[in-house]
Amino acid sequence: MAGRSTVYAPNGMVATSQPLASAAGLEILRRGGNAIDAAVSAAAVLSVTEPHMTGIGGDMFAIVWLAREQRLVALNASGRAGSLMTRETLQARGFRAGSQQGVMSVTVPGALAGWDKLVRTYGKCTLAQVLQPAIGYARDGFPVSPIIAAQWANEVAFLQRDSAAAATYLPGGRAPKAGEWFRNADYARTLRTIADSGIGTFYGGSLGQRIVARISALNGFVTLNDLRRNAPEWVTPMSVPFQGYRVWELPPSNQGIAALEMLRILEPYDLKAMGHNSPAYLHHLIEAKKLAYADLDRFVGDADHLAMPASQLLTDEFIAERRSHLNPQRAQERVDPGPLRTKSETVYLTVADAEGNMVSFINSIYDYFGSGIVVPGTGFALHNRGAGFTLTEGLPNTVAPGKRPFHTLIPGFVTQTVNGREQAYMSFGLMGGGVQAQGHVQFLLNHFVFGMDVQEAIDAPRFRHYDRQRVALEPPIGDGVRNALVGMGHVLIEQPTIAFGGAQAIVRLARGFAAGSDPRKDGMAVGY
Repeated sequence: MAGRSTVYAPNGMVATSQPLASAAGLEILRRGGNAIDAAVSAAAVLSVTEPHMTGIGGDMFAIVWLAREQRLVALNASGRAGSLMTRETLQARGFRAGSQQGVMSVTVPGALAGWDKLVRTYGKCTLAQVLQPAIGYARDGFPVSPIIAAQWANEVAFLQRDSAAAATYLPGGRAPKAGEWFRNADYARTLRTIADSGIGTFYGGSLGQRIVARISALNGFVTLNDLRRNAPEWVTPMSVPFQGYRVWELPPSNQGIAALEMLRILEPYDLKAMGHNSPAYLHHLIEAKKLAYADLDRFVGDADHLAMPASQLLTDEFIAERRSHLNPQRAQERVDPGPLRTKSETVYLTVADAEGNMVSFINSIYDYFGSGIVVPGTGFALHNRGAGFTLTEGLPNTVAPGKRPFHTLIPGFVTQTVNGREQAYMSFGLMGGGVQAQGHVQFLLNHFVFGMDVQEAIDAPRFRHYDRQRVALEPPIGDGVRNALVGMGHVLIEQPTIAFGGAQAIVRLARGFAAGSDPRKDGMAVGY
């Protein structure tokens, strides 16, 4: 894999998947804003420069270390199913769980409310102030970066299905090429309206009325009252001890608990002795992933509808039962969930400031360009997060009005105990749908077990397990390893680089910070 140097800085750090967003976050820090302000400003710029991945038409989650209070807080800013979205209606209309796009997949967008909540609660700036860089890039334009341009070009036929999407994202009838300038005057006006009038214009006001009118015209499920009722929720992150540290993830409705379950399943094994990315090592990780993800399908969904407490999946008894199914020599073809006891396109970014605040932040519209629907004149795509629901009856994630869908989005965090007190160590994340939890585990093992620095841990080649025995490996993993895995029963498939996700991470040092940014994306880590 192409390598980069770890970035070190004394005062503050920003790592995102697009350079203009990293620079915008850094400028906010240098002007006196804190990490929370910078994270939201960077996210807003990404909604302009990476519009196929993120925007105010989607959802977001964050874990924040508050230096002054010496504690973690976490925000779930995901929206809910519209009040008209029922299982029976979706069944009758041929809804495709996991891959649905179009109006049937549109749920309430929660990201903007999350941005506002974070800045108002813990920021030093106003939302209007942190939106200014994004407004400028949308209004004046910017040159499109290479990886984004390549992904954009693959979505031309999809964007042409919606006239407003095509008008917004296909200037001159095609996707912009690398280095070509792209302007989004409609989105600049939308962000300016939000900056001037507040988020109420989106959640029930004039902008919300336009959104709902378009959804209704397409026979969708979100009403104006659904937008008005949207509210981000402060949640308590979950954690497990690991290598003398503590790893934190968000609780359901997202898949973070799968990363924690994988780490617990792998605890007794001497992974270092197996060797990094050896056949035995990869086999154990893949099999642990299968077990943890089977539990996601059965037990994880909206936190208000769980069949058993999420914490039950991390107990010694439950983990021992799951681990008993891991065959060290043979790939499991079919994996059942544990016993019941009472695909995604995303941006991840992380910011740290001179006060010691650290933000782990993730924002998404799910698939490339989300639902593919743009409300004419608004300049942004509505997400298709409703595709995360299942139509199978009786599960926590079974679709129902007002329910939050299962989410792939998972910001991560690591703390360590110093002199009897929990301290921030690292904020990290890895975007890319179903690869996220398994990617978190690979990154953490690279860093903590194999001693790689933060950039090396990001650069190292990854696997991605899909279903049954199907596994993709990045090209640096050689033929000897591949042949051995096939001999264990794994079925190897080829996937493009983007399928393996894109990571960002910041480590807090005794003085200053170290950061890494994934070469699989266009982004960079930058500090001052």
